[in-house]
Amino acid sequence: MADELELLRNANPVPADAPRFGDGPLDQRAERHLADLLAGGRRDGRRSAPLPGRGRLAGLPRRRAADGERRGQGGRRSRGPVRGSRGRAPWGRSAPIALGSRPAKAAWGLAAALVVTVVTLALVLTGPGTPPAVAAPRPLVVQAGSTPVPLKVLAGRARAAAADGSPRLRKGTHVQSWSLGMSEDAPPITLPEERVVRWRADGSHTELVVATDPRHPGRPVLSDGGGARPVPDGHVISRRTYPPSWSDAPPESPPPYDAARLRAYLSEAANLRAAPTTPELLDAVELLLDHWTLGARERAALAALLADTGGLRPAGQVTDRLGRRGQAYVYEGRGLRRMLVMDPVTGAVLGLESVFVRAEPAYGVKAGDVMAYSAWMR
Repeated sequence: MADELELLRNANPVPADAPRFGDGPLDQRAERHLADLLAGGRRDGRRSAPLPGRGRLAGLPRRRAADGERRGQGGRRSRGPVRGSRGRAPWGRSAPIALGSRPAKAAWGLAAALVVTVVTLALVLTGPGTPPAVAAPRPLVVQAGSTPVPLKVLAGRARAAAADGSPRLRKGTHVQSWSLGMSEDAPPITLPEERVVRWRADGSHTELVVATDPRHPGRPVLSDGGGARPVPDGHVISRRTYPPSWSDAPPESPPPYDAARLRAYLSEAANLRAAPTTPELLDAVELLLDHWTLGARERAALAALLADTGGLRPAGQVTDRLGRRGQAYVYEGRGLRRMLVMDPVTGAVLGLESVFVRAEPAYGVKAGDVMAYSAWMR
């Protein structure tokens, strides 16, 4: 409790001994502290830069919508407009986030309520001497001294592993994800969830979304269902059953297991140009894996396609957030570092991470913050 009390004392823009305490306009020091407070001070004592009034802005992936609001029937998040206008982010991906205009002054009661909210959330999600359960994950780190495996070598291994055609392609996905979310009155937070989509023989399918973080089993998880709030580990966000449906268009149709045809399939699925850029292709791979659990032949085709894609640099061995060892392939551009993690033997895509390479003070993020991470499983 001592730490929380100290946080309140430090955040108070009008200390008890201030000459204007009680009534009258705030002095310059109080104005500055109040502006910092409204901009969302961090619990670790570091403050993000104040957010100027800029109306609706696009640029960061917003918190995942509750109850599958942004998902299509295949379980994928919709790429259409969501809760506001959509714009192009400086780092190449686009998603809406609403940042309302910020007043220059506010009543002390509002400021105090904001501090109490932040402190209460810290108390709920943490215990004495323990880090917050919802803290953003640190970027994956390449093992020092590990030998990078070129993508062409990995593609050859994937072809060899696919010789018997097992395992088979399966529609549906099982993915653990972490995504950065922001709101007007709080610092960025990371929302972890697990999603399982299973298709039946009659064309119907189910989708289960659970708030959970394998890094902190049994501890509360932050969810955005009905507003950011802590929920128990394993809390069911949504459980849905969809009626039978069929489509012969990507990504609902089965992906081919020829690299050239797979490139055309991904371009059509993600509405890309004939020659997609590397970041566009990585987005299309994410779209594919959010619809399908690839079989051995499809994994080999994808590995061959990626081997012919420029810009992916082999970086070495990493251990992903589910404890699996993989080879990392990195692309950096437009303010983001994208890291693709692949199984060193089968060529299966294990994960995809996006990390800010420079600070974005307007959004309260620092260089090195993880914007999004997905880990796919069979």
